[in-house]
Amino acid sequence: MTQQTESEAATGKGRGRYLIAALPLLLFAGLAAVFMTQLQSGRDVSEIPSALLGTKAPTLQLEGLDGSERPALTTAEITGKLTLVNIFASWCVPCRQEHPMLLELSKDPRVNVVGINYKDRNDNALRFLGELGNPYSAIGVDPNGKAAIDWGVYGIPESYLVGPDGTILYKKVGPFDPESFETQLMPAIEKALQGS
Repeated sequence: MTQQTESEAATGKGRGRYLIAALPLLLFAGLAAVFMTQLQSGRDVSEIPSALLGTKAPTLQLEGLDGSERPALTTAEITGKLTLVNIFASWCVPCRQEHPMLLELSKDPRVNVVGINYKDRNDNALRFLGELGNPYSAIGVDPNGKAAIDWGVYGIPESYLVGPDGTILYKKVGPFDPESFETQLMPAIEKALQGS
């Protein structure tokens, strides 16, 4: 090998090393650009899309909460009614925060509010409803989380607005606060009522 060829080979190896060393930096810059684009898109990043929106709600055939004096939660309890299905538990702190809004909504005769008690003990759920009030016209228990999986629940609380025909019209992941209640849920309810 000539001296010039050896020098060219060394220079090529040097460039390769720089390229390999720069690769993580280039990858980081690319990811940062993607994340920045998402953040600046104006989209609510806390909003989790649901594959169930616009589809028929999963079948409900849950046993009732013993001692609640409410019927078990079945599909018959929501059929033909605009219904808010709320997944809650006594151990869920955000469930306590949104509970006053659910109580208020339950006074609206146009909307049926039902609950799915998620992975909770019966006595704890009854104590929770006894302390805070019971907004639910029907309550189903989901001790192993199977119904929550069917509904595509990410975490609780979670709520689904279901039309009288059984179509899921709106989904809220996390607790309602006064703002989301007024600017998201109530407009979804009004829209559903105008369409029926």
